Amino acid sequence: MILIAILLFFPLIISSQDHSSKPPARRMIYLQHADVGFAMRDKKTGKDWQRLIGKVELKHQEITMKCDSAHLFPDRNQVTAFSRIHIEQGDTLDIYGDHLIYDGGTSIAVLTGKCELVDKETHLYTNAITYDVNNEIAQYSDSGRITNGDNKLTSRIGIYYVSQNLFHFKDSVKIVNPDYVMTADTMDYNTETEISFFTGPSELEGDSIYLYCEKGWYDTKNNMTRIWKNALIDNRQQIITGDSLFYNDSTGYGQSFMNTTIADTNNHILVKGNYAWYYKKPERFLVTDRAMFIQINKNDSLFLHADTISAITIADTTPNGYRLMRAYYGCRIFSKDLQAKCDSLSYSFQDSVIRLYDAPVLWSEEKQLTSDSMAIFTKNRQADRMELYNSAFVVSQVDTLRFNQLKGRSLIGYFRKNQLYKINIEGNGESIYYLIDGEEIVGKNTTRCARIEIFVSDGKITQIYEYQSPEGVIDPPSKTPAENPKLKGFNWFDAIRPKEKFDIFN
Repeated sequence: MILIAILLFFPLIISSQDHSSKPPARRMIYLQHADVGFAMRDKKTGKDWQRLIGKVELKHQEITMKCDSAHLFPDRNQVTAFSRIHIEQGDTLDIYGDHLIYDGGTSIAVLTGKCELVDKETHLYTNAITYDVNNEIAQYSDSGRITNGDNKLTSRIGIYYVSQNLFHFKDSVKIVNPDYVMTADTMDYNTETEISFFTGPSELEGDSIYLYCEKGWYDTKNNMTRIWKNALIDNRQQIITGDSLFYNDSTGYGQSFMNTTIADTNNHILVKGNYAWYYKKPERFLVTDRAMFIQINKNDSLFLHADTISAITIADTTPNGYRLMRAYYGCRIFSKDLQAKCDSLSYSFQDSVIRLYDAPVLWSEEKQLTSDSMAIFTKNRQADRMELYNSAFVVSQVDTLRFNQLKGRSLIGYFRKNQLYKINIEGNGESIYYLIDGEEIVGKNTTRCARIEIFVSDGKITQIYEYQSPEGVIDPPSKTPAENPKLKGFNWFDAIRPKEKFDIFN
């Protein structure tokens, strides 16, 4: 009885020196230091436990636990600690809190209060942390805040895999960086590489960039990203979408793979294809694999297809220079009022001129125009005039046997509301023109002169004027194909004319 009383009521003074005894074989929690200790007994269970006060230090396997006071339960291999909790594991991991429950059997620590986890440069702040010592996994489920480098991360739920330097965040995930803010539903973040991996709807917004995706990664240290699944990047010069996007915000360089679109909202332009690379400044890009250029107009958009479409920015006296676009190999153009084909073309945003090279053909309503090269001058995204250089030729079909034909050295055509209304042919002019009375062909006018002026209305030639020594004859209409002549250089390309926008790919 005397011995029991001593155990229950008399304090056991613990030496302030460290205990050097080894832990028991079954890996029990053991005491390394406490200023004062009391041996206690639970009246209900009859089990002994220890009440420890003042600079308490406990050891279990590779972790050390420090606190102001603790209750140690040897029979359960558990400890409950109070005030200024500090868990140390290895050289870099420290966990702090106001209250601790630690189970030596499972090696699970539950800290509550103002909790902080520190691992090298990473700091986690939350109200409660559950830490698995054996697997080195820390978890929180009541909102957490992490600082790492320049990044501040918050989420409702988080798991930290210490050995992998990897955080897994869920619910209301947010990264705040001096240059941008990133939000996501689910995100993994590597504290060593400072790379974030996101799943589900995710956004990043800063002064120089906005991105959206539902899967991808972002290197916050080097400002590089690769995203996919409904991916979009707005670099404040272009808006890029595609199945998979790569972008380096530091250099302004990016790539896009499959179903690519580059949009220039300032100039009302879209460029599409299955592969693209692009630079923000000076702005330039290249698109290939079903490449298509679209100049948007509410009344009549223009569609261009070529094997490759590229654009560069040319320095001039203006602050930002001007853009020069090129398309080459198998160019096809479609709009409601104009269609064309050529091997290559260029479009200067400085003077709004489209230049077509290598046997170009242009169709305007019922007329087909050909020459060695052409230029289409536009205003307000509509055709204003066109110029044909060398071997200009205009053809329109009268019926299955007959064609109106005009040719000369060069040609200038004038447009009104995107429709051709006047044509001037200069040098070595020749024409074959059929005279029609109602629906009946009454004659064939064949003429040679230095200059020809043609007026057009509703797509049909209404008047022709010949200048400077015209020579011509009017014959009755021929009734056989052999008697319906063709001027030298005549060709009829209606079979390859784009009739709708998707014909540009044929």
